[in-house]
Amino acid sequence: MSPKTKESHVDVQQAQTRLLLYLWDMDGKENPVKRGELNKRLGKYAKDYQSALTALEESGAIETIQNKRSVKFALTDKGLQELETGLQSPDFVFVGNQVGTKVPNALLRWLRGMKGGGVAASQKVAPKISKYDEFKSVVFAVYDELNQGYNLGDLVPIYRIRREIGDRTKRTQFNDWLVKMQADDLIQLMAGEMPDMTPDKQEDSITLTGGAFRYYVKRLG
Repeated sequence: MSPKTKESHVDVQQAQTRLLLYLWDMDGKENPVKRGELNKRLGKYAKDYQSALTALEESGAIETIQNKRSVKFALTDKGLQELETGLQSPDFVFVGNQVGTKVPNALLRWLRGMKGGGVAASQKVAPKISKYDEFKSVVFAVYDELNQGYNLGDLVPIYRIRREIGDRTKRTQFNDWLVKMQADDLIQLMAGEMPDMTPDKQEDSITLTGGAFRYYVKRLG
């Protein structure tokens, strides 16, 4: 391997770690980050990160969420693990002219010194949901916990259930299975008003065929 090739490989690996760190810092684990917001964070170097971004998508470290209006990137549990591994590497450094002040090296030192081994170790990695019956059980458990814990009056916001389940299932699968639960008379998806509605909460709710929005889940029986 030539020095030039080796150097390029290291650059790509470090670019992936920086991307994962930026997504983590932008709360990309809980709230997917719009492409435009990520590009703004990367500034004039955004194009230089395209190869790293593609590699992260292919490895499953980030999930791409695409609709008619925008493209968003979500940090997965695997991405957290890769972030921890990258930050712990003694070879990882920030490029001086690409750091700015938003993600200072103090954060990097803090992450390396975190008790328990860093970001990934501080989070429980729940198994993926692969079957509809398993999804039903998880939804009911999350529903009951939120309903009782926050006194929601049997109307639990869909966006809160989605965010509790996280990336244990894909967004489209979550939508399909939740609609199927309604078809099976297990729940009722309801519209109503949500006083603190925001664009991200609406996006994390459900849009039925025909464009009707549903914001709440009501358990039947």
